[in-house]
Amino acid sequence: MASGQRNRKTFFMFLLAFLVASFIVSVIEVLRCSFFTSPGSDIKMANAVPVADPSGAPLSFADIVERLKPAVVNISTTKTIRANGAFRSPLGNQAPFDRYFGGDDFFEKFFGDIPQREFKQKSLGSGFIISHDGYIFTNNHVVEQSDKIRVKLSDGQEYDAKIIGKDAKTDIALIKIKPSESLPVVDIGDSEKLRVGDWVLAIGNPFGLEQTVTAGIVSAKGRVIGAGPYDNFIQTDASINPGNSGGPLFNMEGKVIGINTAIVAQGQGIGFAIPISMAKNMLPDLKAKGKVTRGWMGISVQDVTEDMAKSFRLTNRSGAIVAEVFPGDPADKAGLKTGDIITEVNGKKIKDTHELLVLIASFHVGDYVRVKVLRDGLEKIFNVVVAERRDQPEVALAPGGTPDLGLSVQEITPEIAKYLGIKQNRGIIVVDVDPGSPADEVGIQPQDIILQINRVPVNNLKEYVRELSKKTAKSSILFLIKRGQATFFVAIK
Repeated sequence: MASGQRNRKTFFMFLLAFLVASFIVSVIEVLRCSFFTSPGSDIKMANAVPVADPSGAPLSFADIVERLKPAVVNISTTKTIRANGAFRSPLGNQAPFDRYFGGDDFFEKFFGDIPQREFKQKSLGSGFIISHDGYIFTNNHVVEQSDKIRVKLSDGQEYDAKIIGKDAKTDIALIKIKPSESLPVVDIGDSEKLRVGDWVLAIGNPFGLEQTVTAGIVSAKGRVIGAGPYDNFIQTDASINPGNSGGPLFNMEGKVIGINTAIVAQGQGIGFAIPISMAKNMLPDLKAKGKVTRGWMGISVQDVTEDMAKSFRLTNRSGAIVAEVFPGDPADKAGLKTGDIITEVNGKKIKDTHELLVLIASFHVGDYVRVKVLRDGLEKIFNVVVAERRDQPEVALAPGGTPDLGLSVQEITPEIAKYLGIKQNRGIIVVDVDPGSPADEVGIQPQDIILQINRVPVNNLKEYVRELSKKTAKSSILFLIKRGQATFFVAIK
């Protein structure tokens, strides 16, 4: 009996071991099929790297780079700088000689005029060919004030170039060479379709290292970095360095979507490119006139602050408030008024003043522009015929800021107007602002002229007091202020 029990026990133990072993073998086979494939197998390796990622970026950029390089050029420039000779300190105006002896004037007094010396300054940049007969886009700062511009092609050929047109406000320049044969050109893309996260390639001449290729992604769009009034940069982390300026930024279709222009000196992986759509829009003017003619509507505008949104009873802060309409200019002729809030232009929603000004500047003289505004809570449409922007800029005025009063005011008399040299001979003028008061905090200053309170004109102290008396604990006061030639709104809680 004991022997039979032992046999059964041994049998069951053997059976259990067999089942466990079979299970382990099955698991190993499943794992093997998951991670390893035989030739011709339809099962994909779990850790396999695809030929291209879902965005379409290739494993290697070699093919696309080989195709693009011939249309990218290196640019070297020479400019002459004239400066006083032997006694000019390299430390500039802060040199000890300047501080204690009056700088060059001291030496000129005792040694006579110091002869001017000429220095040759050389710089490097990049560019890209946009026509078979030798038109090239680059940055204005690469070629401005240059005595000589030399362009080197990818095959080593070199040509002298001349400036055809330039625009300092956007830092774009068009130059031209006279090639001996038809040149390869870039394909121009659409920077408006670019998305944050898209792969991009930069090719250029950083530190004189010719035909350097770097890759990265689009980090942001519409960046304003203080380079000019029409900032609208593409930010990228593709490595860009001095010498890349003017070179192309390509998308994965091999089309130019930007002109590499600026870097953050203290940062890494922060570069900026001008959208190619902006440059393309400027090309006809640069070619024909050598400069850019910009659109002008004849308004000054400012952003909508939170307090202003409440004063105007807006549901959000999108749009731009018209602070002033210049008499006789296009907006005035079309019927726009101070206090209108521009929300759309030609169907494009307006986020803020900067976006509006860049858009207005892109229009050509004579264009008909459809402007949608909010006026007293109602939508209105105006057709504006764009004029040419001349000396006066389309101004984005700094808005005011935060809560309640602290003003001393006085009616404007003819005597006050004459004393201050102002044309305004009636209204309310600010004579004092208490330091730290709400009026001080929003930026109201002595000699500011108050034109309106809560959209109601005020011409004397009686009207001024009447409108202020309407303020409740929860309401804010909207002032229309004239300061010099500028007119703008401020809101005080």
